[in-house]
Amino acid sequence: MFNFLTLELSYLTMSKPVGTLFFLIRKYLTFCISLISFITFAQEEPKAPLKLYLDCSCEKSYIRQEINFVSHVRDQAQANVQLFIYDIANGSGGRTYNLDFKGLDDYVNINEKANFDTNANFTPDEVRKGLVKAIKNGLLRYLIESEMAGDINYKISNSGLAQQQNIDFNDPWNNWIFEIYGEAELNKESSRKEFEYELGFESDRVTEKWRIRTDVQMNQAKSEFIRDDETFTSERFRYFGAGSIVRSLNDHWSTGVFVGLRHDTFTNLDFRYYFNPAIEYNIFPYNEVLRREIVFAYRLGYFHNDYLEPTIFNKAEEGKFNHSLDVQVRYRQPWGNVYSRLRASSFLDDFEKNRVQLYSRFSVRLIKGLSVRFSGNFEIIRDQINLPAGSASIEDVLLQQKQIATDFELGFSVGLSYTFGSAFNNIINTRL
Repeated sequence: MFNFLTLELSYLTMSKPVGTLFFLIRKYLTFCISLISFITFAQEEPKAPLKLYLDCSCEKSYIRQEINFVSHVRDQAQANVQLFIYDIANGSGGRTYNLDFKGLDDYVNINEKANFDTNANFTPDEVRKGLVKAIKNGLLRYLIESEMAGDINYKISNSGLAQQQNIDFNDPWNNWIFEIYGEAELNKESSRKEFEYELGFESDRVTEKWRIRTDVQMNQAKSEFIRDDETFTSERFRYFGAGSIVRSLNDHWSTGVFVGLRHDTFTNLDFRYYFNPAIEYNIFPYNEVLRREIVFAYRLGYFHNDYLEPTIFNKAEEGKFNHSLDVQVRYRQPWGNVYSRLRASSFLDDFEKNRVQLYSRFSVRLIKGLSVRFSGNFEIIRDQINLPAGSASIEDVLLQQKQIATDFELGFSVGLSYTFGSAFNNIINTRL
C-alpha cells in the first residue's frame, strides 16, 4: 500500500495541480481509515449473551436467583455454556464439588474446570453460597468474551492475598475429623408404643496416601403392642465397632485392613469379631473418580461368631475363613449417570454357602426434556449360618425381632420425567 501511494503521489505531482493532489490524498486516507475501523469493529464484535445449562445435585433455584447475569435454560441444546457439577464425599466429612464448564457456539473451545471443597462444619447455606461463588469464578472467562466484558469488576480477598504470599498454615488436628452423634425417637398410640435410641462415634483421617477410619455405634429399639389386653414386646440391641487402614500404592492400586466387633440380637450374634485384609485396583486413575471408575476389590479374612441361641446347624460358636470379590462401575457424564456394584462372597471351606449381591442405578436423558431412571437390587442368599434353630414365632415375624430365613431379596424401581414449556424463565418466586 505504501508503494502504491508513493507512485500515485509522484504521478499527481508531475501532472496535476497542487489542490487536486491534496484532495486525492485526503480521499485515499479517509478510505484507509474507514477500512481499518471496519476490520477492527468486526474483530471486536462481542459474542452472544450467555445461556447457561446447569446439571447438579444442588439448589438450582438459589443458584438461578444469585447468578442473574446469565440466561438459565433447561435444555442443553439451547445453551452456549454447559455446566456439570459432580460431587463426592471427601476426607473432611464434607463433599468435593467438581465443576466442568463447556462452551458452545460463540464460546466453543472455551472450557473451564473448578473445584469447591466443603467439610463437616459447613452449614447448607455456606455450601450453596460457596458453590455460587465457584460458579461465578468459572463463568468469568465467558463473561470477558461476552458483551458484558466492560461491566465486570473484581477483587482479591485478603485470604487469597495471604495464600499468594505463601503464608504457612498448620493444621492442629493433623487431618483428623471426629464426630459424636446421638438420636432418640418416641412414638406412642393408645395400643402401641415404640422407643429407639442410637449413639455413635466416628473418626476419619484422609491424606493422599492414607485413609484411617473408626466407627463405634450403640442402638436399642423397644416396641410394645397391646391387643385384647395382651401385650407383645419386642426388643433389639445392636452394638458394633469397626476400623480400617487403607494405603494408596499408586494411581491404580490400594491395599487395606478391616477389623470389627459386633453384638446383634436380630441376627443371633452374641459376639462377633473379624479381620479382613483387602486389595483394590481401579482401571482409571483415582483422580478421575468424580467422573468415572471401574474398581475391583478382593478381601480375604477370618471371622468368629458366638451365638445367642444354637443355630440351625447346631452351632453355639464357630470360626470361618471367607473371601469376597467386589466390582464397582460408576460413570457421571453429561448424558446421565450409571452406577453398578456386584459382590460375590463365600466361605473357603464350603463354597456352596455363598452370597451374590447386585445393585444398579441408571439415569439418562433420552431426548429434549425427557429423562428416565432405573434402579434395582437382587441378592442370592445361601450363607445364613447364624439363624437360630427352630421355627420363628408369629411375634418374631410380625415384630421383626429375629432374622428369618430367605433365599433371595429383590427390589426394582423405574421413573420417567418429561419437562416442557419456557426454557428461558429465570424468575424466582417462592410465594404461597
